[in-house]
Formats: sequence, structure tokens, C-alpha cells
Amino acid sequence: VTRLIPDAVGTSCSQRLEKISGCQYSHILRIPFRTEHGILRKWISRFDVWPYLEKFSEDAANEIAAELQGTPDLIIGNYSDGNLVASLLSHRMGVTQCTIAHALEKTKYPDSDIYWKKFEDKYHFSCQFTADLLAMNHSDFIITSTYQEIAGTRTTVGQYESHAAFTLPGLYRVVHGIDVFDPKFNIVSPGADASIYFTYADEEKRLTSLHEYLEKLIFDPEQNDEHIGTLEDPSKPIIFSMARLDRVKNITGLVEMYGRNDDLRALANLVVVAGYNDVEKSSDREEISEIEKMHGLMERYNLHGHIRWISAQTNRARNGELYRYIADKRGIFVQPAFYEAFGLTVVEAMTCGLPTFATSHGGPLEIIEDGISGFHIDPYHPERATSLMAEFFERCREDSGHWVSISEGGLRRIHEKYTWKIYSERLMTLAGVYGFWKYVSKLDRLETRRYLEMFYILKYRNLVKDVPLAEE
Repeated sequence: VTRLIPDAVGTSCSQRLEKISGCQYSHILRIPFRTEHGILRKWISRFDVWPYLEKFSEDAANEIAAELQGTPDLIIGNYSDGNLVASLLSHRMGVTQCTIAHALEKTKYPDSDIYWKKFEDKYHFSCQFTADLLAMNHSDFIITSTYQEIAGTRTTVGQYESHAAFTLPGLYRVVHGIDVFDPKFNIVSPGADASIYFTYADEEKRLTSLHEYLEKLIFDPEQNDEHIGTLEDPSKPIIFSMARLDRVKNITGLVEMYGRNDDLRALANLVVVAGYNDVEKSSDREEISEIEKMHGLMERYNLHGHIRWISAQTNRARNGELYRYIADKRGIFVQPAFYEAFGLTVVEAMTCGLPTFATSHGGPLEIIEDGISGFHIDPYHPERATSLMAEFFERCREDSGHWVSISEGGLRRIHEKYTWKIYSERLMTLAGVYGFWKYVSKLDRLETRRYLEMFYILKYRNLVKDVPLAEE
């Protein structure tokens, strides 16, 4: 279940019911955002959805009941807004609820609790943190991708742990937000679609018909809405990154650290796939700021001839072959985020056999065994990160087997721990265990639920009134 967007352009987001490719019984059911003024027709930022969710959950309950001719056995939420809706649906239908946070924003934006008022106009964190507290406490069980998502590391606080006690000055103080030792927490790491993401060495499955297109996408000197920047020396290996163009993903940080390191620029080209390259095409405040920053960095460090900036690519099959094409060039994948909850692109790149350098802040710290199946980099120490990349390329020049060794180490790591087969088997086991536990124990947690109802009505509903509705 997700949002229907009537004015979706170039996507199927305006389609109410869509069969999921390759699945026999799975569909996407889309329901629009409604207000007393009618249906919201355009896309809006994930930070602005809060005033629409209660009505959306009511409409979703009716649509789900009509489609299934009954109630579901399990409801899984994803991300803050999806988890709040899942909580409302679970409460309404009496159904077992699973929460998958995907990413809790509180740890991604340092001091966003203490200085929430400074962030409020742009991000509406008061609504989001309140929704997160409601969902994680209402849920019957929680799935995380990594241990650090729950309890952090020796030097960092966990995403859930950060909700145990905090203050939003002038709004409320949390003294017992969540118990990270609660047995409802489970670690189940996702994988990459094996039909799309597979090793570059599997020649029989390779989409070689796309190579001419990819060659043009990366090296064509034409400058347009899809790609800008040129690569003067196509023989160099490629440093590749693909992510949303926002502050936390830190694509601009990668461009800056590359621009500052002359040795790395001499050894490799930089190719990034991120957002739009024209501010006129974006309606996201943060992305617009990052687009302007990207253009400024390209000029400041004179990166023309060294960088290719490609606009966001939504064709997953083509993206899979793009990873493998970069591997053919003996390149690397870099994930430079200031914080990454899990790191699905890291798993995708490693599944395609591409040596990966990824942030040490978040999930990639557990995915990658440093120096064996990839490398950890710290975006807060960019000089060390680029030196590590330069050393890797230097060593590969002297010993071509080093690239292969790291590539194969990454593939072994993925096959051991990060596949959808492992994930799906574990998820279905947990759904059965917690559903049965809830049924036989009659564990309704009535006191907690009554408190959450009060918190929702007295706090959340008032907070969303301050979030402006989107203008059509």
C-alpha cells in the first residue's frame, strides 16, 4: 500500500492497482492523499506528509478490506510515515504489526532534538519523532538491518537507542521512549534482487545490448538534462557513486574530496548518479541546495574532464548492468554518506562484484569486513578516504590480482549474509512466532496502547496542524 499520485509523470504512480513484476500474488495498491479540499494531485516531500496520514489510513483500511474481502494477518510498515499508518491500521483492524524503520532521521541530523525548532520549518521533525515513538512502541515486533541500528557501536548511539531518552525543548521530554533490550527487536538484513544484481563475471546473464547506451551515458561529450561533465581519459578506472542528492547522502562531499586530491584525479575518473542537474527541475528544498553546491564544486576545482554527473536513473535492470560495466573498467563503488541506516546500494555493488568503499557510520560498518570484502571510509575525514582510494588504485596498477581479491571477498560476504532468500525465510518465521505469541498470550498491552492513544490525540494531532498543506 502506498500513495497514488494523479499527476505522476513518467511513472505508474497514478495507477490504483499494479501487479508486481515476477510475482504471482503481489500487487501495489495506491491510495491518494485527501483533504476537505479534495485529492492532492502532485508529489510532495516525505517531510511534508504528516497532515495527510490519518485520513490516508482510514481510506487504506477500506480499500484493503475491499481488495482482500477481509483483514490481513500481518501489517508491515516502512519508514516513519509508513510505520505510523501501519500502527493506525493495526490498531483499527486488530492485526499483528511489524515495524521496519528503514532510517530514523533523529541520528542522521545531529542535535535535531535539542534544536528541533531550528529544523522545524524545513523538516517538521517534531511530527516525525513523535510518529516514530508511537510506531515503535505500538508495534508487535521490529526488524532492523543491523545491530548498530538498535544499539549503536562503542563510539556511536543506535538509531533506536537515541529514542530511549531525549528532549524537544518547549514541547516534551522523553524519559523512557523505547527499551532496546525488548525481545521484539530482531536483526534481518535485506539483500539485492538476484535477477538484476549479479556478478560481472556471469557473461551469460549480462545485458550486453545496453553497453552502447551505457558507453554514451558515461562518455558522450554532449551536455544535456541527463548528463553533464566530460571524461577526457576514458582509459582510467571509474570511481562510481549513486544515491539521492541530499545532504546526508553526501554526494557533494565525495565530489569535493575528489577535487582536492590531485593523485586520485590522476588515477581515476569520477561518475556520480544523483538527482537532477538543473534546479528548475527539482521541487525538493534540500536537493535544490545540493544541485547548486555541485555546480559550484565543479567550477571551483575545475573538474571538467574528470567528472560525469548523471541524473537519477530509475531503470533497475539498467542500473544493475551499470554496476557491472564499471566493474569491467576495474572501477570502485563509493558510498560516502554521513550516516547510512543500512546501505542497499552497497549490497547491490558488492553483489555485482564491484569493490566497495563505504561510510563507517551506519550499516556498511557491519556489511563490509574492512580490507577483506571492501573498505570503510569516514566522510568526516575526507583526506584519509581519498588517500585510501588512491592507494587502492596504485596497488591495482602493480598487482591486478588485488582488485579481483577484494571483488571476490565482497561476493563471498553477500552470499553468506545478504540475500532475499535468507531475509524472506526469516521474516515469515518471525511473523508466525510473534503472531502466535500475541494470540496465545493475549498480549494486548492495554495500558501502553491507551497511553499511545492519548499521546497521539493530545500531541501528534496538534503538531500536524502546524504543517502547511501543499499548494496545488
